[in-house]
Amino acid sequence: MAENRLDNTKLEAAIEEFVKDRQKDKYANIMELLEKSMVLVPTLAPQGMDREAQKMMQEGRQVQVPKDAKIMPCLLRRDDGGQVFPIYTSLPQIPKDKKSPAVLAMPFFSCVAMVMGNRDKVEAMVINPFTHNVVMPKEILEIAEKRRNAVQQTKTVKMTEKQFQELVHNRVAMYLLPKYLFAQKEEGLKSLQKEEGELIIQFYKEVYPEGKKDAVAAGPDDFSVMTLNLTDNMQMNRVDMPAETVKKKGMCYRVYAVWLRDRQEMLYYTFENTEEGKYIGRILPDGKHELIEAAPDNGAEIEAVMNLAKAAAQAE
Repeated sequence: MAENRLDNTKLEAAIEEFVKDRQKDKYANIMELLEKSMVLVPTLAPQGMDREAQKMMQEGRQVQVPKDAKIMPCLLRRDDGGQVFPIYTSLPQIPKDKKSPAVLAMPFFSCVAMVMGNRDKVEAMVINPFTHNVVMPKEILEIAEKRRNAVQQTKTVKMTEKQFQELVHNRVAMYLLPKYLFAQKEEGLKSLQKEEGELIIQFYKEVYPEGKKDAVAAGPDDFSVMTLNLTDNMQMNRVDMPAETVKKKGMCYRVYAVWLRDRQEMLYYTFENTEEGKYIGRILPDGKHELIEAAPDNGAEIEAVMNLAKAAAQAE
């Protein structure tokens, strides 16, 4: 039986718009909505169901159809003798005198697969044939089939706990911490200088889901913060990340937050271990990330960041 919670309000509105003037962009909108929709398909009583389920279906009650049940859609025959596969957006679209043994709610892509698997018997698919009568020829269905295959071939990437920890670390170092400092400016720096690792760990806990916040791999003592007042106008705050990050490809192992007092401006630089080697990057106030140049040895980092900060201040 059809799913009672089926709601194709947006789809039906798009179909109404297309029927008025049949513009290509409105047809494309229908197809886009259909790809995410459940539709109704009149069928014969599905084979492979037990008697109790068949009885419930005959009574018009909702029934869960077994996955291995054989579905036989009720095709419509056109005046020229060709057969089409009808789909409906809601029960009111199906005329009462066109009743079938069953009406099933099915994903649109499943309907496409059925049609494309019976190309010799089915010439097209039709949406609401007795009201809107929007035809989808085989050429359109072939495109939909390709999109269906692309969706099915998309693999879910399974992430290990270690990979998740690394993802969290980079999100903190390259998004949450700079976002906080750009927003809080000098007050944020004061909090970082005072709380050091305790503050940074709070950002880690923001990323972990509820119930797993105690699973954060790093601890406050894994971070060190050093503040240098280089000039009257420039303060540099160096944050060393957990030791293992300096060896791992793709990780940000150190950051420099530079405060320009005269401009009341924050600059944020990252030191990253990329596939091509160690590089200095920069996070901009809008969150954008850019790699700037190869990173020098540890002893020359402060001078390199200072030169970059001076150049950035002059350029703006």
